[in-house]
Amino acid sequence: MGKILIGKIVNVFGIAGEVKVYSYSGEADRFETLEHLTIGEKDYHIQEVKYAKGMPVLRLAGVCSRDDAERLRGKEVFMDEEDLKELPEGEYYIRDLVGMEVVQDDSGEHLGVLREILTDRPQDLYVVELDDGRRIMIPGVDAFVRSIDMEHGSIAVSLIEGMV
Repeated sequence: MGKILIGKIVNVFGIAGEVKVYSYSGEADRFETLEHLTIGEKDYHIQEVKYAKGMPVLRLAGVCSRDDAERLRGKEVFMDEEDLKELPEGEYYIRDLVGMEVVQDDSGEHLGVLREILTDRPQDLYVVELDDGRRIMIPGVDAFVRSIDMEHGSIAVSLIEGMV
């Protein structure tokens, strides 16, 4: 069973041992759907999830004081792979797309490799590393991302002049 990085503890919250998490997950309610997390080498049961300024604030079993919470500051937060929910047809987890070959839709010409997908903006941006080392960003909309072939590990894109 694998672990998936979903956030990082960025601060303590209050005096009762709660921690504030910067979430890498695209799902606002990700922490509400989980029963436990792994932080460092230790598993923690989630007792309560609330939000402060849009960030998840977690009360974890065994973290009972501000000092306990302070020891977790800066640590990465992982969930179990088995806790991922099934996605509908045509939707994919970012981790499954990163590393895929990116090709030109009309010619099949190799453009590069998908290195990351930026989700912290109004529309996702696909960051593609070209063979010469340059990186380009492609808006993650149907007009540019034409198809995703999981079986062959490729993403077909349609670019306009000036994108490369």
